[in-house]
Amino acid sequence: MDFHGIDLNLLVAFDALMNERNVTRAAFQVGVSQPAMSAALSRLRTLLGDPLFQRGAGGLLPTPRARDLAVPLAAALRQIEAAMVRPPVFDPASATVTFKLGLQDYPTIVLLPALLAALEQSMPGVALEVHAFNDRNAAVDLLDAGMIDAAIGVSPANTDGRILTRALIRDAFVTIVSSGHAAASRAMDLQAYLALQHVLVSPEGQRHGLVDQALAEQGMQRRLALTLPQIFAVPEVVARTSLSATILKRVALHAQVSHRLTLFAPPVALPEMVFHLIWHRRSETHPGQRWFREFIAAHAAEL
Repeated sequence: MDFHGIDLNLLVAFDALMNERNVTRAAFQVGVSQPAMSAALSRLRTLLGDPLFQRGAGGLLPTPRARDLAVPLAAALRQIEAAMVRPPVFDPASATVTFKLGLQDYPTIVLLPALLAALEQSMPGVALEVHAFNDRNAAVDLLDAGMIDAAIGVSPANTDGRILTRALIRDAFVTIVSSGHAAASRAMDLQAYLALQHVLVSPEGQRHGLVDQALAEQGMQRRLALTLPQIFAVPEVVARTSLSATILKRVALHAQVSHRLTLFAPPVALPEMVFHLIWHRRSETHPGQRWFREFIAAHAAEL
């Protein structure tokens, strides 16, 4: 392929199409009309000898060739941008801006208060607009639609190149029972664990969690008495009943009824739960957005 005379605007158009998966939104991002973006896509297809994008139920779906090109071309464009354009400066102390943050329940309770306290103390012009979500993949839809600047939650199942993630908070599982429960004064071995009735936390409505998967691998099954979509209701339920639950440790410790709970290490091997900072590639180099992500990461590290 002869690269002399290639219009770099075609690469900008390709990057926008990869980010947005929609011709209209890509055109808006680049600042051209929809027909101009469609024409650019046609020229790209001819230039590269590949359809690049095909229409699907969720928008434009990139071909394998497009996926191969996405990361190196995006990196090259960012280098050109850095070399030719002086980046604007973002000063959080004097800025007046509202950042839109998607949050699952866990970071809402565990991290959000610390973020708000820090903003109130030294950045009074920076506000937050919080959007709640439960399904781990909902963050991608919110980011694609431009409804949020970033999200904190369990990493989406498929980030597909345009969605970037960074591990932010780690937590271990504990098994809890009411301090008045007969099991609270005994060792929590597997036999004692299986004798209990359990609460399952399932934001996505499934009847099979990590504990159930670990038990099934050993040919065992626990008795589920209650399934809840919201984890922070669990400590209160356990404190008032004879039920048990296996939940994240910080959830148990943050609960108002934590003094009425007894915590055990689960008698089954469970992985750590990792919550990620999630953002769209389109905001990767924006100075305000970068500051916002680093601000979140710094306060998460203090946990």
